[in-house]
Amino acid sequence: MTLKKILERVNMESVFEVRRGTDEYVELVFYSNRIDEITDTVSEILGPPRKPSGMEPSREDSDLTTAYGGIWDDQTLFVGDCDDFTIIAMYWPWQDEVHTTLKMARLKK
Repeated sequence: MTLKKILERVNMESVFEVRRGTDEYVELVFYSNRIDEITDTVSEILGPPRKPSGMEPSREDSDLTTAYGGIWDDQTLFVGDCDDFTIIAMYWPWQDEVHTTLKMARLKK
């Protein structure tokens, strides 16, 4: 599965801005009040969050996400396997509490 295929499943009414959308990396900003809707879509493909917000990231989670800015306690991380790839998705909530950045990357196993 490509990241563009995942992006096609996201309700674009929830999206404020698409910053990048390739088969290898997606970055978009969505409205935080639509987080449940986005989570339903991401979880359907990748499973439940591996590191929910409020939980300290493991060393493995930090290593996996370093190339994409890392993962912090207040952020959420999803990890799933699709074909010969591992897909990661991260929520980065903004301080304005109105927006959240979603970063997704497709990593070769």
